[in-house]
Amino acid sequence: MGCYDSCIRCIGAVPYPSLVATLLCYTGMALFCGCGHEALSQTEVLVETYFARNAQDFAVLASFIEYFQYVIYGLASFFFLYGICLLAEGFYASSAVKQSFGEFRSTQCGRCLSLTFIIVTYILAFIWLAVFALSAIPVFFLFNMEQTCHNINILAETTPSINQHGWICMDARQYGLLPWNAMPGKSCGMTLASICKTSEFYVTYDLYIAAFAGAGITLLALFVYMIATTYNYAVLRFLGRKGIR
Repeated sequence: MGCYDSCIRCIGAVPYPSLVATLLCYTGMALFCGCGHEALSQTEVLVETYFARNAQDFAVLASFIEYFQYVIYGLASFFFLYGICLLAEGFYASSAVKQSFGEFRSTQCGRCLSLTFIIVTYILAFIWLAVFALSAIPVFFLFNMEQTCHNINILAETTPSINQHGWICMDARQYGLLPWNAMPGKSCGMTLASICKTSEFYVTYDLYIAAFAGAGITLLALFVYMIATTYNYAVLRFLGRKGIR
């Protein structure tokens, strides 16, 4: 067999859907875990500096952030290993391998393994759909905060009195970031507008957007995995049983 035929044989044996899903999964998790970890740290700084005077008021939030950062470490490790497993299963079960190496061999263990990957991937997709929705909450909060600051700046240019826009506020307690007895718990008027001009705000906002995009990319990867694993199981279950080459 010549070099060209060997290259074509190797290229034809690659499970491209699983490979694309793996690349998407790693990209999405890198964005979600990396940016999400740093965004949580920046959120703690923002809340502690501008929305809470007493350390006890944001103690629960700080504990949640620390806990979720450890969860991020676990998610990154799990999806890294799971992506490798699904890619290996794609190489094992793809029809390209069957066509390249001749006789199709399917064992009961292989079919059971493929079915397990299907079930686990479907469960992960539904769970990650909830994670994707939850990751939009901080983006929504910071977007509203930015729009409120924009409105305050417009009012400041058109009205001479600061009392005209001092009632416009962003209350962190309404979003569950702080308890209702936290003081001040909110920021109003030009104080709020000055927060929006800080580098911490823009960095946190951009990080949450990147984490939200990473969650979406990971969800897309799981959908591709669902299609690929279902197809791989069909190859093992039906074509293998019928002896189709």
